[in-house]
Amino acid sequence: MKLKTEFLSFPEDFWWGSAWSAEQAEGRGNTGKGRTQWDMSWDAHPNRFYHGVNTDVTTDFFNRYVDDIQLMKQTGHNSFRLSISWARLFPQGAGEVCAEAVTFYRAMLSEMVAAGIKPFANLYHFDMPEEMMKIGGWENRAVVDAYVNFCATCFREFGDLVFHWFTFNEPLGPVLGGYMEDFHYPNVIDFKRGVQVGFNTILASALAIKAFKEHQNIHPDRSSKIGIILNLSPTYPRSENPLDVEAAVYADLFYNRSFLDPSVKGTFPAKLVETLRLHDLIPSHTEKDLCDIRENTVQILGLNYYEPRRVKARSHAVNPQSPFMPEWYFESYVMPGRKFNPHRGWEIYEQGIYDLCIDIRDNYGNIESFISESGMGVSNEERFMRDGQVQDDYRIGFIQNHLAYLHQAITDGCNIKGYHLWTFIDCWSWINAYKNRYGLVSLDLATQQRTIKKSGEFYQALSRDNGFSFNGLYVDF
Repeated sequence: MKLKTEFLSFPEDFWWGSAWSAEQAEGRGNTGKGRTQWDMSWDAHPNRFYHGVNTDVTTDFFNRYVDDIQLMKQTGHNSFRLSISWARLFPQGAGEVCAEAVTFYRAMLSEMVAAGIKPFANLYHFDMPEEMMKIGGWENRAVVDAYVNFCATCFREFGDLVFHWFTFNEPLGPVLGGYMEDFHYPNVIDFKRGVQVGFNTILASALAIKAFKEHQNIHPDRSSKIGIILNLSPTYPRSENPLDVEAAVYADLFYNRSFLDPSVKGTFPAKLVETLRLHDLIPSHTEKDLCDIRENTVQILGLNYYEPRRVKARSHAVNPQSPFMPEWYFESYVMPGRKFNPHRGWEIYEQGIYDLCIDIRDNYGNIESFISESGMGVSNEERFMRDGQVQDDYRIGFIQNHLAYLHQAITDGCNIKGYHLWTFIDCWSWINAYKNRYGLVSLDLATQQRTIKKSGEFYQALSRDNGFSFNGLYVDF
């Protein structure tokens, strides 16, 4: 695809902003926040946390949100995606709501609204309350009920302040990390349990949407929508060989369509269901569950795009005595000559954001969507400090390249309403802590001092002008 070199203007009222989560940015605060699965993970595996940094302080947004929201304005934000901590609002996961937590969130959200920044509130971002995790987490239907109660409480307490709601961020993440790849608590390898976690998460999302619609019936004057945020990697076969193509179909089913179809269409892909049944992996469920999922689909879709997925037909036989994994049907493929981020190990393929948007346009009713995460993590950014500021031209180039393809997608009819970068201020990453920095604003961990990077200045101009001058793809990564 040949992109034009010109000033690229975006639609009126385009959402310019960024995203992070409560667990990664707030710090513990003083509301009596309950422990989460990350505290449990720290207890069990402190050596896994980069430089021994846990979630006690992180970016200390809890204590610094007034000044930080002014930094949002200075870096061009007209919207911002945060998450509300279930463990802060309900320290035990259920029971009585914490009044101090309600006060904090109302004050913070009010500050954001007063600054002209639309709050996008996500209701779950990898932060299961400890007491809920102790009884099985998403494997337990009682946890689904407790989550829906938490969501209903949020709609009631903050519905007058939140612009749009989201039930989950990257629900595939806990399945991958907790039950397949050993990087999230509970760190088990059991795909059948992971499938149950995935199904119960989809059901929890649908039931939260049902509760949201009931809340809207009480307050019909509110125009908020509710959706889900999915991490989606367009899947590319190594070649057009039918076996490579079939491998890509399976990878796409497991990692994209598994959450995308039920969230938007209310049904599960038939081929995925057949494959799960073949391996005795169908989750426990009822017909009412399927009805709830079918009748409570999302109203808006967040698209997290970081990298493509490239696969090929298996070249080695599967050990039938090994735990089942989706990779029984394909192998990963490293494309020669790929452009990639050596700090994170991810391929950089900007056209993937275009292909993803076209897929949503053509196969999911062109549902209202936005890019809810896109970003580039770089380690040791102090190397690029000049006169007290990080000169992150690489991040500016990364943003421009992706926005050029996003602009083309919008030109080609995709219903894309905004772009949120990961992230605002350098924030804590799962296990990796502050190893890779993603922010528009740099953070000095020792002093908590914030300094706007060169990319933050670029982002302010981007939002102000609602576009940028595109002079061709930036290639120096």
